[in-house]
Amino acid sequence: MAAAKPQRTPQEVEDIIVRKIFLVSLTELPASITDSRVVYLELTAAEILSEGKELRLSRDSMERVLIDRLSGQFSGSGFETPFYLAGCYHRAHEEGKKIANMKDKNLRSEMEAVVRQAKKLCVNYCRIHLANPELFSGQNPASSGAKSPLLPLIFGEVGGGNVFGGGGGAKFPPGFLEEIFRDPDFESLDRILKGLYEELRGSVMKVSALGNFQNSLRALLYLVRFPIGAKSLVNHEWWIPKGVYMNGRAIEMTSILGPFFHISALPDQAFFKGQPDVGQQCFSDATTRRPADLLSSFSTIKTVMNNLYDGLGDVLLILLKSTDTRENVLEYLAEVININASRAHIQVDPITCASSGTFVNLSAVLLRLCEPFLDANLTKRDKIDARYVHYSNRLKLSGLTALRASSEEVTEWLNSKNPAISGTTNQYNDAQKRLQQSQEASSSGSNNAGDLSNENSARAEKTKYSFICECFFMTARVLNLGLLKAFSDFEHLVQDISRCEDALTTLKTMQERSPTPQAESDINRLEKEMELYSQEKLCYEAQILRDNTLIQNALSFYRLMIVWLVGLVGGFKMPLPSTCPMEFATMPEHFVEDAMELLIFASRIPKALDGVVLDEFMNFIIMFMASPEFIKNPYLRAKMVEVLNCWMPRRSGSTATASLFEGHQLSFEYLVRNLLKLYVDIELTGSHTQFYDKFNIRHNIAELLEYLWQVPSHRNAWRQIAKEEEKGVYLNFLNFLINDSIYLLDESLNKILELKELEAEMSNTAEWERRPVQERQERTRLFHSQENIIRMDMKLANEDVSMLAFTSEQITAPFLLPEMVERVASMLNYFLLQLVGPQRKSLSLKDPEKYEFRPKHLLKQIVHIYVHLARGDTNSIFPAAISRDGRSYNDQLFSAAADVLNRIGEDGRIIQEFIQLGAKAKVAASEAMDTEATLGEIPDEFLDPIQYTLMKDPVILPSSRITVDRPVIQRHLLSDSTDPFNRSHLTVDMLIPDDELKARIEEFVRSQEMKKHGEGLSLQSSKATIHTTNGEMLID
Repeated sequence: MAAAKPQRTPQEVEDIIVRKIFLVSLTELPASITDSRVVYLELTAAEILSEGKELRLSRDSMERVLIDRLSGQFSGSGFETPFYLAGCYHRAHEEGKKIANMKDKNLRSEMEAVVRQAKKLCVNYCRIHLANPELFSGQNPASSGAKSPLLPLIFGEVGGGNVFGGGGGAKFPPGFLEEIFRDPDFESLDRILKGLYEELRGSVMKVSALGNFQNSLRALLYLVRFPIGAKSLVNHEWWIPKGVYMNGRAIEMTSILGPFFHISALPDQAFFKGQPDVGQQCFSDATTRRPADLLSSFSTIKTVMNNLYDGLGDVLLILLKSTDTRENVLEYLAEVININASRAHIQVDPITCASSGTFVNLSAVLLRLCEPFLDANLTKRDKIDARYVHYSNRLKLSGLTALRASSEEVTEWLNSKNPAISGTTNQYNDAQKRLQQSQEASSSGSNNAGDLSNENSARAEKTKYSFICECFFMTARVLNLGLLKAFSDFEHLVQDISRCEDALTTLKTMQERSPTPQAESDINRLEKEMELYSQEKLCYEAQILRDNTLIQNALSFYRLMIVWLVGLVGGFKMPLPSTCPMEFATMPEHFVEDAMELLIFASRIPKALDGVVLDEFMNFIIMFMASPEFIKNPYLRAKMVEVLNCWMPRRSGSTATASLFEGHQLSFEYLVRNLLKLYVDIELTGSHTQFYDKFNIRHNIAELLEYLWQVPSHRNAWRQIAKEEEKGVYLNFLNFLINDSIYLLDESLNKILELKELEAEMSNTAEWERRPVQERQERTRLFHSQENIIRMDMKLANEDVSMLAFTSEQITAPFLLPEMVERVASMLNYFLLQLVGPQRKSLSLKDPEKYEFRPKHLLKQIVHIYVHLARGDTNSIFPAAISRDGRSYNDQLFSAAADVLNRIGEDGRIIQEFIQLGAKAKVAASEAMDTEATLGEIPDEFLDPIQYTLMKDPVILPSSRITVDRPVIQRHLLSDSTDPFNRSHLTVDMLIPDDELKARIEEFVRSQEMKKHGEGLSLQSSKATIHTTNGEMLID
């Protein structure tokens, strides 16, 4: 029988445990111990022996042994101090698990105390070493200084890996780092934490979405979860870097969080671009890549970026939840926003402004913070305080362009709300002007006239705004400088690509005709530019366009924005209040503009609007698009029409948006009315480009109106408006529609003649080749430019003529008003002359469809308008108006047009009615000649000074006191509300009837007719006498 294994004493067990934990020995190591990490503490052993103690390790000697172990230099002993201590902690944890299985309760209790003490010593000495690395410099002197050895331990913790080496992939010991960072002594840990934050910041500097940032982000999140870690972060001098030359880019690169927010797939200025280069790595030679490869790249970038958004969102959320750090976070966000205000400019300086990537990431993160108050019913919108815009001393919002109020009106209104301020405002004016000048470079479209005075700032400090309120306005500002700016940059990039493609096509065409080295060099340069543009475009697509969650979160935010704004004017109801509340009028314009831009952009992305509630957006657009009293900027109201244009069912490709037009009560009542009003209002925008801008805006309105005419409810509303507003907005609409039609068609036809001349030049090969290369390039560019102009102008002209055709079928009265009928007749006669007159052959093109030029269809529509108006002409005034057009009328044009219509298969009834109208016009022309002969020489005072025709209803202009014919001046006022003789303001109701002159004119006409009639009777009597005499003579 084998002898029983001797029982170890508690002292022996304690010795074994301590030796295992600290990897030390007080006796020389036998050959059987092969672990190179175990060291022989020879000096420590000698000291213990000299004290007459047994060579055993115990709780009493544990700290002494640990100090000696840390202070000595032992070759091959393994990791540097923190790793060694973390390993000790790990081994103590493992020993603790074994001790838990001991049967002897007393022994188990004693050994648990040993393990606890060992763990405590490991943590304490790790803190001491990290705060004072020189204390244990003997451990690994070569590595002292540069990087905190704690960072790999944190990476091991957050990454779940084995940081010690050795056995079986053991994970990080639980509790070690928690105990280190749980120390309530802020001073002792602050230095350690600040060093860690600096290293984390450096580890992600200039890292792209494809770089290795995940561990650093997890480490950052790990540290801020400790209250002491959060406090240390926001108290770091680089939390909000300060300096005389601090700007947006500098704060992005030097603040602790800046480089984390800079991680992106979006393009950036070359010096600051993150690596690896996303464009080069994922999207180079994209045209030759398999679609599956591109989709994989898109998916990877989207996933990586959403991980970044989640991580940074969690970091900010933790800091915001604590009252100790919330204010610091809000200050940081405000500083980043304010210092980058110039990102709102069209041209952004990449050296002084933070990158698009940073602000798109900020946009995504802040949208995550907004999620709790973006519920379906928007129940927390009452927490948003409009006064924040004017009184917050955190965000600079007060100098931004307002929805309606001027900066002077804003200042006056704020002073009226704070009488105590208005009395002392003047003394600050000079200081304010100096402040404006110093801030102008970093202000977003601001003249700062509405900036807060010192008293307003004092009031702001007293007012405490809720987090929801602060978060709402910060998110609105960040989206303006971030996501919405990125949309704009993307659109400009697409335009650059289009221009580059056109230039490349032109160069290649020229190179085929006459090759030159310079052209070859230019082609190579443009092809390289195209490759870079293509890469950048796909980077935008990967991070933004393909992230429907990001787009839909932004849509949810702007839904809250417009619902909140409508609340400032009393809610979703029409008509709007008679005066615009100043709370609404003083809100930043970009709040609404950004909402519209987002809707336009999202409408062009497949499935981006799926599941999005659009009713509030629709109501908002209908309410405000024709209300300059509420939203002053006509271009912003025009943008609302662009949104509706995107939502038309045939444009959106979705039946979901059809209900917004065809099942929406506010739409039935106000949509057509407000579109017609905006069509008129957009004539004068105040911009130097207003003449050309109006065509693009009216193009969108025309497309919408054409669609709405097909919807019976909207068509009925249209007819009612034409009846009610026959002398008002509808007449103005009709006038501008005719003006545009004439200009666009005339411009198109003239450009066609110019284009044909260029074609003739280029087709004469011999002569063309003799011209200098530069001249050929210029002429070729001009040719393509003319093509584009013709295509656009013809498209717009076709739309306008089409609208005149389909509306005149059911609405004729406004066309036949005295002030309008001659204008309409002249337009139709001019179009007819161009299409079937002597010059028509000069307008022939090889490929007219390429230029949207469809002369046969255009002729049909012109004839339809003639016929529609003739059918509604109960007083037979239309034929006379046609014949009075001295510029284009010719009775032979009607028969020529009828011949063409017969050849192209027009309805015979239409042709017959058109021929009959031509016959009536011919009769009217004959009658007009007779009348002119009857009146003879008309006194100048009876002639209209503008048209030089006999006045029928003379009126006096109140300012210039000149007398004109009422229909003539009314026609003028439809386009220009000024006196044509001195440009003073004039409206129809200001005209003064000249009854005395009218009576004299009528008397003149009667007397001339009587005179003519008398002459006629005398002539007839004379003819009768002659005939009788002749008869009698014949009989004789």
